[in-house]
Amino acid sequence: QVQLVETGGGLVQAGGSLRLSCAASGRTFSTYQMAWFRQAPGKEREFVATINWTGGLTYYSDSVKGRFTISRDNAKNTVYLQMNSLKPEDTAVYYCAAALRLISRASVAYDYWGQGTQVTVSS
Repeated sequence: QVQLVETGGGLVQAGGSLRLSCAASGRTFSTYQMAWFRQAPGKEREFVATINWTGGLTYYSDSVKGRFTISRDNAKNTVYLQMNSLKPEDTAVYYCAAALRLISRASVAYDYWGQGTQVTVSS
């Protein structure tokens, strides 16, 4: 069992930056593939970024590529999402997720989810 807790959300102006953190419980964090998803009001949850268990493989959605960076610190059981050049369309609840098996862009591949943290980007 893994519990995930996201922090770092908030209100920021367009062009600004935020760093989200996701702290995981459990001793097996380093074996999980980790990801960030987001869900805007009235929209389906969408993939943002994912990172494999070593941190050596990452994938991003086209909408955030070049602006967001996913990273992890297995010693701290934490995964991060550095968000730069934020746009109003990045406004959403951001969720951290953990997968036991393959790294994936699909939400169904993830076994554990956090409660989410709100990110609001004003224009």
